[in-house]
Amino acid sequence: MTPKHVRHRVENGIAIVTLDNPPVNSLNTAVLQELEMTFDELENNSQLRGVVITGNGRKSFCAGADIRAMASSQNEIIELIKTGQTVFNRIELFDRPVIAAINGVALGGGNELAITCDIRISSDLAKFSQPEVSMGLIPAWGGTRRLAQLVGLGLAKELILTGRTIDAQEALRIGLVNKVVPDGEERWGGH
Repeated sequence: MTPKHVRHRVENGIAIVTLDNPPVNSLNTAVLQELEMTFDELENNSQLRGVVITGNGRKSFCAGADIRAMASSQNEIIELIKTGQTVFNRIELFDRPVIAAINGVALGGGNELAITCDIRISSDLAKFSQPEVSMGLIPAWGGTRRLAQLVGLGLAKELILTGRTIDAQEALRIGLVNKVVPDGEERWGGH
């Protein structure tokens, strides 16, 4: 299967993986499977030194789970959750560094994807949130554990239970991201 919504290229030993599911790079089972296939391929590249994950476009790194997929049957929702957990665990345990280049909003599963990475570099215009509570849900792809590890249990609970959106500077202050750069420079090599 040729990926439709996850592209990658390798430059000087670094893989640049781009989510490309317009308009907001949302995640559904097919996109998650393509991400897993991409990491399968990258794992076998002995010349690879690291991976950068970013989103296509200027406004969205990843806006999380595709809400239309959430409106599907209970079995499809369970499959989406299981697939997301598997893929995110795979990224977290990847044997080379994985960097999130956050070029826009990172909401819900998009924020969970970012915190799965070893390092997070954010555009100064990026926004972060775990808005699942507004739909009666919780972060289902490991976000509760990973967020608490990064920012502390109390702050993680606040962000998850309120669904509050924070900007890049607050994300840096609380340890959610490692570095904030001017918009446009967060992509690998500044392009």
